[in-house]
Amino acid sequence: MTLAPSTRKRSGEGSTSVGNFFAPPALDEPELWGSLAGLTEEAQARLVRLAAPQPLGALTQPLRLSGAAAGVPTSGILCTANGLSIALVETLLRMGDPRLQALVDPRVGFFDLDTGHWPMLSAPDELADVLLRAAAGEGHRLAAPERPGYLGPFLLEVPERPRERVGRVDLFLPDADGPRPAALFVHGGPIPPDAQPTPRDRPAFVGYGRYAASLGVVGVAVDHRLHDIGDYGQAAGDVAAAVELVRADPRVDADRVALWFFSGGGLLSAEWLSAPPPWLRCVAATYPVLAPMPNWGFAGSRFRPAAAVSTAGDLPIVVTRVELELAEIAGTIEEFLTAAKDCKADVEVIDVPLGHHGFETVDHTEPARQAVERAVRSVLGHLRG
Repeated sequence: MTLAPSTRKRSGEGSTSVGNFFAPPALDEPELWGSLAGLTEEAQARLVRLAAPQPLGALTQPLRLSGAAAGVPTSGILCTANGLSIALVETLLRMGDPRLQALVDPRVGFFDLDTGHWPMLSAPDELADVLLRAAAGEGHRLAAPERPGYLGPFLLEVPERPRERVGRVDLFLPDADGPRPAALFVHGGPIPPDAQPTPRDRPAFVGYGRYAASLGVVGVAVDHRLHDIGDYGQAAGDVAAAVELVRADPRVDADRVALWFFSGGGLLSAEWLSAPPPWLRCVAATYPVLAPMPNWGFAGSRFRPAAAVSTAGDLPIVVTRVELELAEIAGTIEEFLTAAKDCKADVEVIDVPLGHHGFETVDHTEPARQAVERAVRSVLGHLRG
């Protein structure tokens, strides 16, 4: 997936458009090329030398399909070093992304190539073999799940709690007198704008909100507008507004707030890590994306937790990772943890044996339950401390 210039502007990236053309970037902007894995220096130089500007219209004008090609067999060749794989597509399908339903078709096959964005230069023989196999009708077929994983029940039985809705924010309230600490749960994405139910109404976030409230903390779920890769700036604004709303509530101790990020929402933690305010007592991240994927085009982006952690100081950070994580996401977590170790950041890692991405509603195992309990109590401990 690449980003059109207009999308880069929305995500805080600079535009490299000149006139009516999108100019090829320089090699010192590798994020704009996608992954260069497998390319020699000579091949990279050739790529830059022969690259031609692309008309902006090809990136900005909608393509109107007649349906005439609907019956033609289709193959997807996914370059794993570029941040996409069959496993990732299947996970997104299990999570209920309606945009992928059209790919569940016996005429659509998929192949993985262990290389970067330019397989014709980095793996020409392997690419030729895959093309021949695709022409022969081979390829992995996707299967639709009976139910999206996120609609499964929360893995812990938690009591009902009073719930108030203000705009995009839901507050789960504890039985307590006086202002209480708050934990704000930030969902992942991108999630289509018309997806139902929205994240704050899904079992995982209702479960976390109730669980926090049952332990004496205001649990907060927010629906932010991360609908596309280019929407991180918009989503960050939504989260910041939710934080201000919550801190202004008289039932909340404005000096004791934790932010908890999930999945693709992990990138939104970067700004809070880079300059933690004094009221932020903890940042948590569960099966998070902690560095942009190579194919996202995030050159110079402010949404890079693995870079931001160097200025997090003594802010406590709780990371929950799953054993059966997608390789693309696991790599970003390792990048973050390496950076955190180098700067001696205060990071606690909680592992979920045999856990999957989104494990709270798909892995009803004792280790998974223990991981959630440990993570929640750790975050709440930092809030109370």
